[in-house]
Amino acid sequence: MGSEGGDSPAPGFAEEALSRDVFLGGQLAIWQPLRGYRAATDPVLLAAAVAARPGQAVLELGCGAGVALLALGRRVPGLGLCGIERQGEYAALARRNAAENALVAEVFTGDLAAMPAPLKARRFDHVLANPPYYPPRAPAARDAGRAAALREETPLALWVEAGLRRLGDGGYLTMIHLAERLPGILAALEGKAGDTRVRPLAPREGRAAGRVLVQARKGARGPFRLLAPLVLHDGPAHAGDGDDFTDAAQALLRGGAALGWD
Repeated sequence: MGSEGGDSPAPGFAEEALSRDVFLGGQLAIWQPLRGYRAATDPVLLAAAVAARPGQAVLELGCGAGVALLALGRRVPGLGLCGIERQGEYAALARRNAAENALVAEVFTGDLAAMPAPLKARRFDHVLANPPYYPPRAPAARDAGRAAALREETPLALWVEAGLRRLGDGGYLTMIHLAERLPGILAALEGKAGDTRVRPLAPREGRAAGRVLVQARKGARGPFRLLAPLVLHDGPAHAGDGDDFTDAAQALLRGGAALGWD
């Protein structure tokens, strides 16, 4: 997703420690640390899965440098964008990235397990989250920021609970995670949200899904639906330089299309 040079760094990162990477086929340019947590396709797919409409309020839990939140804001104009990120230097990057992409977003520095008071008083139409994928005892990355983003410290059930608490009645929680963690997500939703839909993300045709997108509606009682997988790459294996995304994946990752839930 390309990289381009730029101006001054965000607080907490030296200028030489940052790159400015392009997403959505160049529609979005995001400052990221070269050695810390770096967003790739998952935040963009998460943003594509949020069925927000202009005028609605959106909160991202653990927004990092802001890729998912801002990709959603680029696709759907007129949203009230809000994020919370516990690592201050990443929260600062998210604020800068919003400003430099001409998007208005309010980013709080704080822990979702101890939500800042201003957020506790608010309700949102959509909450989205890309929780850490790896268990607490997994080997830590050398970079502390990357380790904090990728290794679970706050239990997954608490991510679900925090998201549901911030939603108004009938609001939607949308998450992306490893397929193996789906049972835990569904257990955390039980009795609190329904009309749950799961979109598996398969790396190639005929391969098992490695990740899932999950969407549930607070207070709903609709049936569970397991949808057809989104296949991300063409062919049986990677054949050479460059990406080999399917047309459907290209539309989401490069074109900024929405991912339907039908």
